Amino acid sequence: MTLHTAEKLVVITEKFISKNVCDIIEACGATGYTVVAAGGKGSRDVRATTERASVIDDFSNVKIEVIVNDKAMAEEIMERVVNEYFDDYPGITYLEFVEVLRPAKFHKTEL
Repeated sequence: MTLHTAEKLVVITEKFISKNVCDIIEACGATGYTVVAAGGKGSRDVRATTERASVIDDFSNVKIEVIVNDKAMAEEIMERVVNEYFDDYPGITYLEFVEVLRPAKFHKTEL
């Protein structure tokens, strides 16, 4: 088994802007992403994943994960998300270094 290094970009923000963030991810050339409900405590107090989300779903938090083979692509996504949304909406973004089995899954193929 051979593992290959890749970057995992994580964006945590409000569900309200998640489609826009995913549009940026795709526009920058990533092949996919995963979106999951998120909760926790940060500078804007506590965000629950259960009772609050059922009352005002758009203001619940999501965690968007993207794996890419190109650090420059990850940084471009991060920069665009921060510049276009984080002045007006809460959020954080960070990179993690991961190892993947099938690196070709994270390259966009030309048609």
